[in-house]
Amino acid sequence: MSVSPTLSFTVNRLFTALLFLSISIVSLAQTHTIDPDNITICRDDFGIPTIIAPTDAEAAYGLAWVQAEDNFFDMQEPMLGIKGLLSSIKGKKGVLLDAASFIIDVNTVVEQHYDTTFSPHFKKMISAYTQALNRYAELHPDEVRHKDLLPITEKNIIAGYVLNMCLMSNVQYDLGRILENKLDAILEGNPLPSGSNGIAISPERSEDGKTYLVSNSHQPLRGFATWYEVQIHTDEGWHFHGGTFASGITPFVGTNEHLGWTHCLNYNDFYDTYKLRMHPSKKNHYYFDGKWLELEERKLKLKVKIAGIKIPVSRKFYRSIHGPVFKTKSGYFAMRFPGNMIIGSAEQWYKMNRSTNFDEFKKALEMQQSASMHAVYADKTGNIYFIDNGLYPYRNPNYNWQKILPGDTSATLWEKKFYPLDSLVQVKNPPSGYVFNMNNSGFVCTGKNDNPNKADYPKHMGYQTGLTARSIRFQFLMKERKHRKVSYEELQIMKNDLKMDFPLFTRALQNMDMIRALDPDKHPEIKDAIAVINKWDGNTDADNEQAAIISVSIQYVLKYLRENHISELNNWLPEEVYYDAVKFAKKHLKKHFGKLELPLGEVQRHVRGDVNLPIGGIPEVIAQMYTVPYKKGTYQSYVGETFILYVTYNEDGVERIESINCYGSSNHEDSPHYTDQMEMFVNKELKSISLSKENALSKAKKNYHPK
Repeated sequence: MSVSPTLSFTVNRLFTALLFLSISIVSLAQTHTIDPDNITICRDDFGIPTIIAPTDAEAAYGLAWVQAEDNFFDMQEPMLGIKGLLSSIKGKKGVLLDAASFIIDVNTVVEQHYDTTFSPHFKKMISAYTQALNRYAELHPDEVRHKDLLPITEKNIIAGYVLNMCLMSNVQYDLGRILENKLDAILEGNPLPSGSNGIAISPERSEDGKTYLVSNSHQPLRGFATWYEVQIHTDEGWHFHGGTFASGITPFVGTNEHLGWTHCLNYNDFYDTYKLRMHPSKKNHYYFDGKWLELEERKLKLKVKIAGIKIPVSRKFYRSIHGPVFKTKSGYFAMRFPGNMIIGSAEQWYKMNRSTNFDEFKKALEMQQSASMHAVYADKTGNIYFIDNGLYPYRNPNYNWQKILPGDTSATLWEKKFYPLDSLVQVKNPPSGYVFNMNNSGFVCTGKNDNPNKADYPKHMGYQTGLTARSIRFQFLMKERKHRKVSYEELQIMKNDLKMDFPLFTRALQNMDMIRALDPDKHPEIKDAIAVINKWDGNTDADNEQAAIISVSIQYVLKYLRENHISELNNWLPEEVYYDAVKFAKKHLKKHFGKLELPLGEVQRHVRGDVNLPIGGIPEVIAQMYTVPYKKGTYQSYVGETFILYVTYNEDGVERIESINCYGSSNHEDSPHYTDQMEMFVNKELKSISLSKENALSKAKKNYHPK
């Protein structure tokens, strides 16, 4: 049956009116209404927003507004995931967030704990943030990605935090293994953690007697988990410059006038897997402490977009007293993890933003609302600090928690009770004068003689003890400067280091150096490629002519790991995989470039819009970069160096802030800030930042209110 254009237009207008009437009703129900005229947004030369407001709630409104202006598309992604709508837009690629949200049960967790978790002050901030998103959506209906997304509620925002917290503690990798990789989207893309760098140097170790902080998180360059740079000033005392993710109510890393910090993901054992003993005849009943208990059945229903058609897909999951349960060919398995037991990370970050000294910062950490992540800290009084942070349950020491656990006894069922902050791995003001983390073990976070002793911590806490190539390289660079102080310029040189030491080593692949040990007599067909590899000095700058074959070989190895669903750390691959990798790299370079030796920057490109630049770096160098296939045999930057922040503190507070981001502040192709930081980024240049409200107002290229 055909529908007239006039009738169709009328129906669409009616739908839009009803949709935003529902948003208005939600807004009226909120207890704290924001007046946008009280909020000023200042955009600088690079489009970086500074939000100036009387109250913190009004600043939260402004923060939501500028994020929506610059990237409402990606802001919606986690919200679509928690509502089970992303797969209806993105197909198989959207299944990850939809399924993970359902399995983790983020909405139920938030519903249970929302009222008792947050302070009245912070609830006003969440309300204001939500009002801004709904108001922006009302004014820009063409940018709304799904009709059922709206209205966005306060609990939706917090559910997004819970989802991200679980993903950042890497629960998705165990999900993939338990599901025997049938949910392929869980491992789609790069299956390996990409990492981050954090460095703090004390006044005793710096050349000019100042304190230095480097925030260098390695995140995706695109999508909802990439960095957005912003500055905030309120009359209530919230002054901060840093980076946040899409739908973040506060910055997650950065600095105020007194102190700053950064985060690096840690890969400790935060989650446990149990095999259930099922009843031989009574369906869905499992044995626990002498009783047969019934599983709670839960059905995931999605509409997955395939070839332009939305196909209904459903799958049964279950829940036991342990947590989510999955039926597989090998039996029933349950998971237990802290990430879906707490929901208050947003307010903890806010308290960290507002801290004025180390004691206040540590008090914020003592809220213990962050399920994982290292923190590297520095302040104006010269304090530097590292903590291998997270929620570590009290586990029964009589079991091996690295293996699958018996699910039939309460002896393996730890309670929602975690080791207090002071009992975690941490170092404050070590005599060596620096702390760092590059996703390595927290037992190696400073000078050799100042590191925590792993013997002081019970094994069942689950701390990892491995190193990364980046951490080994940084230790070497600091050892070179053992008997002298570090200048600000040297700090930048170390952070921008692109050298990979021999033997080759990564956190995922312990025997990566086998690629350099291939025997040309055994493999004469790649003899010329082996000769190029043997000439390589370990540098991965854009001009290095031997690094290209290494980079392309790594592409093959990463693909091998993906296709074989290998996501664990410390793998030992057979020689034939490295042989195949070099064979692939030789064929690829010959086909697309006609030679094996050429500048790495001709193969690896940093691309957005019309800007296409050479870029160096490979996985596990300090300034690392993962790449994905692009065009004509080239590879495009994908995960790694993104938002980089340097801070210098003197005894009066912040003295200098410099930063750079991988693209620009806007995700809109028609914006001048879509690509305006790219050339500086690849050239390792920085822009100067002032933490001054007056400066933001006087030098702004644009001042306006969020309406």
